[in-house]
Amino acid sequence: MTPHQADPEAGAAVKTTDRAHVFHSWSAQELIDPLAVAGAEGSYFWDYDGRRYLDFTSGLVYTNIGYQHPKVVAAIQEQAARMTTFAPAFAVEARSEAARLIAERTPGDLDKIFFTNGGADAVEHAVRMARLHTGRPKVLSAYRSYHGGTQQAVNITGDPRRWATDSAAAGVVHFWAPFLYRSRFYAETEEQECARALEHLETTIAFEGPSTVAAIILETVPGTAGIMVPPAGYLAGVREICDKYGIVFVLDEVMAGFGRTGQWFAADLFDVTPDLMTFAKGVNSGYVPLGGVAISGAIAQTFAKRPYPGGLTYSGHPLACAAAVATIQVMAEEGVVENAARLGAEVVGPGLRELAERHPCVGEVRGVGMFWALELVKNRQTREPLVPYNASGEANAAMTAFGAAAKAGGIWPFVNMNRTHVVPPCNVSEAELKEGLAVLDAALAVADEYTE
Repeated sequence: MTPHQADPEAGAAVKTTDRAHVFHSWSAQELIDPLAVAGAEGSYFWDYDGRRYLDFTSGLVYTNIGYQHPKVVAAIQEQAARMTTFAPAFAVEARSEAARLIAERTPGDLDKIFFTNGGADAVEHAVRMARLHTGRPKVLSAYRSYHGGTQQAVNITGDPRRWATDSAAAGVVHFWAPFLYRSRFYAETEEQECARALEHLETTIAFEGPSTVAAIILETVPGTAGIMVPPAGYLAGVREICDKYGIVFVLDEVMAGFGRTGQWFAADLFDVTPDLMTFAKGVNSGYVPLGGVAISGAIAQTFAKRPYPGGLTYSGHPLACAAAVATIQVMAEEGVVENAARLGAEVVGPGLRELAERHPCVGEVRGVGMFWALELVKNRQTREPLVPYNASGEANAAMTAFGAAAKAGGIWPFVNMNRTHVVPPCNVSEAELKEGLAVLDAALAVADEYTE
């Protein structure tokens, strides 16, 4: 089906069945109205009425090469014809090759790859490895973070998605990472914010007891929490603190990895190498579920003659790994990473800053590559958010109106709290970006009506 072949009757049937049987994540089931999607290709998807949307969400920030790339689809088909599945204890070509290609691109000596089914279980296993490696119980993670929806990963998370299932017994301590626009350290410059955030982190470790802390986990560039690019020197400073106290440094690249920031991994922007690095999403553009942990030599050696007590039935699934091999090859051959870096610097960044000049609802523009956010405010001078923290219902009316205007204009926005994210596929074209920015311009005018 193409956008020109509308079939509302089929769409209604899909919707009816969905509402009868599908239990949706993060939702009050009777209060949602999911769009029935008929098809997708490249940077677009469309509904059964034939209405097409430019996807400014990349699915859930994972279709880094867009939808239905023919080379990846072919690779999945070829692997299915050859070997659809095989147990993880065996050496399989697609699995081995995917691990090799990933290890070629990870920083430093992160040369061993443990495959998972997605990002949350990658975080679960990274934390388990860190605890076993150090023999320590605690994990430190930042507020304004998201690390997954499984029990340990959601407790590590530092946003409201944690609250409902926070056990308060998961061995997790939260701290403030740098974010100058809403500084917790009364900083006036990025340099002050960085220095004070590092001092705060080291003080937290001192009061928690350095000998009790197994790991510090950070999103290299936080994603759904607001795309706060860390200031120069911060991640290097965290690396130094971890080395000082024998703490495992974990970088979560589930969202930021595989071209999203204009680098293969966001860690490359900051010239820092963690001890463990999680990945998922963009590794194969989400075509088949896959995630993993890239492991340093020192931590791999811990389990050289000591069994690692963990695994998954579908670890390194051949179809998922074949999709990863093809995706990485496509990204290299087609210059997808370079495209994200260039268009981020030349089109998205300048375009969003131009919008900010015209719209009083935009408090800050921030991002890199194809990873951007607009902080929406009610008042630029006071920086009061456009909607309250974790708002819903009528309190969230401004963001609801903004999102509806964007969809009516033909883009599907990523709206989260008082932010909209601009995260299109990394191989998006300049023309597509300009089309999306024009629609965003009109939608921001709607949000302006809620400012003071």
